[in-house]
Amino acid sequence: MPKVKIYSTTTCPYCKMLKQYLSEKNIQFEDVLIDQQPEEMQASIDSCGSMGVPCTHITKDDGTVVNILGFDKEKINNVLGI
Repeated sequence: MPKVKIYSTTTCPYCKMLKQYLSEKNIQFEDVLIDQQPEEMQASIDSCGSMGVPCTHITKDDGTVVNILGFDKEKINNVLGI
């Protein structure tokens, strides 16, 4: 099962939609709220190359890493095979 980490904020509507979508698909994820954990901001920027959220960091079973900026349902489905 791929490991999913989402860098998000408490006020971002797209972050909320992404987390709800993954929950509906029974995909477990780690949620890093960068407005409550500002020390994680640099990790988010390093992952997605932007200060935008949501930034989804997916480590696949074979070790490859995919970073997705925004709520890109098609790309998320592709990477996670859903």
